[in-house]
Amino acid sequence: MAEVSPQIQPNSHDVIAAALQAFFNISDRWGLTTTQERILLGEPPASTFFKWKAEKNARRLGRDTLERISYLVGIYKALHTLLPSVHSADEWVKKPNEAPLFGGDTALNRMLGGNVADLAEVRRYLDAQRG
Repeated sequence: MAEVSPQIQPNSHDVIAAALQAFFNISDRWGLTTTQERILLGEPPASTFFKWKAEKNARRLGRDTLERISYLVGIYKALHTLLPSVHSADEWVKKPNEAPLFGGDTALNRMLGGNVADLAEVRRYLDAQRG
């Protein structure tokens, strides 16, 4: 009988470290403030957030936080697929957008609504643009 590899658990040390590293890399590329970072992560307590930022790791991340990071990684990847340059992809979230979802505001402001659904909507919009 073939040996079965154990599945990676959603809160394994490696998954958490990779998720936080990805989030803070994206944040750097987008030029986010600490306040914006905390909102996008679901407003963790300040002490928790600063520990995550310093260590790029945590014992545990809540399902909500992991879901938020997953959407943000998807948004980042979609932008780098859709747009012709790294610069334009990274700047897109801060540019006014006339699409009905944004109504002339920026995608970042939409994502800063604080709800996971706001991130999901931006992700769906970009996925639809990709076809």
